[in-house]
Amino acid sequence: MRFRPLALLLCAALAAAPSPAFAWGALGHRIVNGAAMRKLPDGLPAFLRTLPAHDEVSLLGPEADRIKGAGSPLDDDDNPGHYLDALDDFSVAGVVKLSALPKDRAEYDRALRGATPPTDEFGQGYLPYQIADGWQRIVRDLAYWRVDVVGEQKAPSPEERAFFTSDRTLREALTLRDIGYWGHFVADASQPLHVSVHFNGWDGAKYGNPNNFSESKTIHARFETALVRAVATEGLVAARVPAVRVSSDPLLAQVGAYLAATESKVPDVYRLEANGGIDGHSPAATALVLDCLAAGAAQMRDFIVEAWQASAEAKVGYPGISVRDVESGAVVPTHAGVGLGD
Repeated sequence: MRFRPLALLLCAALAAAPSPAFAWGALGHRIVNGAAMRKLPDGLPAFLRTLPAHDEVSLLGPEADRIKGAGSPLDDDDNPGHYLDALDDFSVAGVVKLSALPKDRAEYDRALRGATPPTDEFGQGYLPYQIADGWQRIVRDLAYWRVDVVGEQKAPSPEERAFFTSDRTLREALTLRDIGYWGHFVADASQPLHVSVHFNGWDGAKYGNPNNFSESKTIHARFETALVRAVATEGLVAARVPAVRVSSDPLLAQVGAYLAATESKVPDVYRLEANGGIDGHSPAATALVLDCLAAGAAQMRDFIVEAWQASAEAKVGYPGISVRDVESGAVVPTHAGVGLGD
């Protein structure tokens, strides 16, 4: 896919800017978001599969990092949503297993406060819930869009039909923005050093270091930014994205499995650093970083497909009309029925 001239100019400006050690760097986030959109299947709404949609979502990939530095309370509240400090046993603080994530942030935080020593979601990171919450917003976006599509054809008056046309246009813009911003966190979860206590040096004094892995405080940036800039393109990553895989597992179970798969690659990053592969851009290091980026793009794409499927079973408005009933013709939508009646 080719970027439009405006998108090319914006990408060039972003690439020229300094890149702090976030997961990934700006380029990696644009690659993950762009590859995910490029690999959407034909069964999804056409507005998601256009070149402008691809460009917008790709450019929004770094957005959640670009707003950092706003100050308190935003930074203190928001920054822990980008990471998870999982231990080598695939638990958080020894009390929350990635394979059994609590149902929401409140229960997650309560569990962490019972750890020894006590901690909380802000100390350990709450990335799984950032991903899950964003996914549910996208389900709602797509549910409203489905009702808008019916409403602009079948609402009971010209005024009502015009409303649904306007609301559909707005909803498409909101959906792309929500996907682009949320994709940042899905991509964060594909960077091994962003889901581990060994996020920037192994810290053997605290966790033990039988393999004598690096204690360097630059490994994070060298892997996620310098290596990506040297070897990665969206085309190379998209070529590694597998076919759509839709799961029937609960959302947080899927998120936990995704995080565990990413965390399992942490020793690989450190072994490559030890043999010079990260700085030397070795074939093994290139393969690892491309595979991690592709895993992020695949998960983001699959979650979008699942959001589209889930939107068919949703309700919109208050007290709620069924998308299924609207699409079957059992309910004729009105602007009041979608929550804008007072």
